[in-house]
Amino acid sequence: MAISSPGDAEFEARVRGEIVAAARALDASGASFATFRNSRCNGRYWIRENNGGFRLRSGVTPAEGIRDIFRNGWQYAFECATAMVIVLYKGVLEAIGEPSFNNYFAGLVLYDWKYDSDLRIVTIGLNQTGLGDVVYFNNPDFDPRTPEWRGENAIVLPGGVYFAHGMGIVPAEAIIRSLNGKRKPGSGTSAYLINEAQTLDFAYIQRLRSIVARIGSRVYVYG
Repeated sequence: MAISSPGDAEFEARVRGEIVAAARALDASGASFATFRNSRCNGRYWIRENNGGFRLRSGVTPAEGIRDIFRNGWQYAFECATAMVIVLYKGVLEAIGEPSFNNYFAGLVLYDWKYDSDLRIVTIGLNQTGLGDVVYFNNPDFDPRTPEWRGENAIVLPGGVYFAHGMGIVPAEAIIRSLNGKRKPGSGTSAYLINEAQTLDFAYIQRLRSIVARIGSRVYVYG
């Protein structure tokens, strides 16, 4: 993850900016919050599986599938971990381009924190976070009747706010206040921001930005 050249730093800044833009776009897309049991997707692009996850349909490119979520968000509903992965995919797509994205992220499945191995995510300390990273607000005394509120994943945005799927673009205090409203009756234990975060391995992602050529049924990758 170390930045070794000005070019590396420029690429990281671009990816972070694309992730921030994707978070804002998903918030504005009309996509709803839902548990896995109640998830839904656009059946033209995705197959909803029994566990509530979405599998990309045959004949649909990964770029088409991801972009449809932002274009037709009203047809989608999912929980917050899936939302974070969707935002990261969109940021990477815009940074490396469709040919490389379609080559490296074929056969996408959207489900919780499960993701393609080429979406290289690493854990860092909270004090190392930057724009576009994912943080987690833990709710240790969540009401067992609503386990989906055991915590909230959120994307770091400029201006001291976060994108938290189902809550919107809000400051940390609003996320904590919302989670505190979903605790066990009588609990006095507050939700809190944990001391670690998730970020992309930007150096690895940069290597995916290759020149991809398709000749007939064959795909050629350069760079």
